[in-house]
Amino acid sequence: MHSSGPRSTDLERAMTTAEFYLRDPAPRTAWRQAILMGRNSRTYKFALGAALLECAAAGRTEVPLAELAEPYAMALASRLRDAPQAPAVGGDDDFLSVAAREAEQSLAAGRPTERLVDAARRSMPGMVMDRFHNLTGGSEVRHRFYNETGKGRNRLVLLTPALRQIAVPEQAAGLRAELAARWSIVESAFASGVSRGLLADDLDVDVERWLLLDRRRRRPVTGVADALVGFQHGRCLICDEPITPGDKVAVDHVFPFALMKRFDVVPGGPQPDLDRPWNLAPAHEACNGTKSDRMPTPAELDRLAGRNEAVMDSPVRLKDSLRASLNHAKLGARPPGNRWPAFLRQVQDHFS
Repeated sequence: MHSSGPRSTDLERAMTTAEFYLRDPAPRTAWRQAILMGRNSRTYKFALGAALLECAAAGRTEVPLAELAEPYAMALASRLRDAPQAPAVGGDDDFLSVAAREAEQSLAAGRPTERLVDAARRSMPGMVMDRFHNLTGGSEVRHRFYNETGKGRNRLVLLTPALRQIAVPEQAAGLRAELAARWSIVESAFASGVSRGLLADDLDVDVERWLLLDRRRRRPVTGVADALVGFQHGRCLICDEPITPGDKVAVDHVFPFALMKRFDVVPGGPQPDLDRPWNLAPAHEACNGTKSDRMPTPAELDRLAGRNEAVMDSPVRLKDSLRASLNHAKLGARPPGNRWPAFLRQVQDHFS
């Protein structure tokens, strides 16, 4: 039986994605929607994103699919050494099965084998090229990053002005870091066998090195700043100005860490844990130093709420970490729909 309309969860997801775009209606935001948001059963999208940025940064306006398949295949082969790229790999002809067999030879040669490139070229149209721009609920991102023409071996990928705009050095460096962080979080979920329905906070934070840690496997996943900054549109949460290449970046406790001692907050206890990802935000080092231990301003709380709402439409483990914080905090009545503005107001009242 088919449902008569979108499920409520799909509607909520679409609204969140639209609101995220409207905060900064630009190609870089559409790219972040494609890379940072949505569900992933495999990691093909990240390999394609990396390959697209590489070609556009080189000044290309078009590239044969067979040529684009080379950096795409090499990216996946290099990641296969350390982590699975899907919950379970298919038969011998599945692209990831081919990549696993060809990875060692490809990495030793510094370029993908002919067999691996051919497998990538054949699988890319149906597995990733036709889906890259899609959002949950049947819509697409507002800016397309490529179009295609031709078929088979003559298939040509046309790189759009939107892609070339975000591939400039001042934007591409941050977008690459965000892509790598998103990729690592998805890989870690596959490696740990985390179910999409599991609402457990299995990500820890190393506050000395500012790393997200996998509690189950006891190993780093990715940097806190790289994992979160894209959901802030690449901006400092304090001053709301862009974080650009070369800027010194800190991770700010939006509700200051000093409150943990003042109110005797114990990790895992009934009070909100301020060392969790929901309260951590990339910021300029100078802004963080000036802010010191003051309480967040209304504007900062608004930006944090928007950032956290966006994260809730993100990699399952990061989303579940935030959801667990919402569900675990004993602050009285649960905020309607677990929405972040209501939660943050309660936290503010609790620590006032």
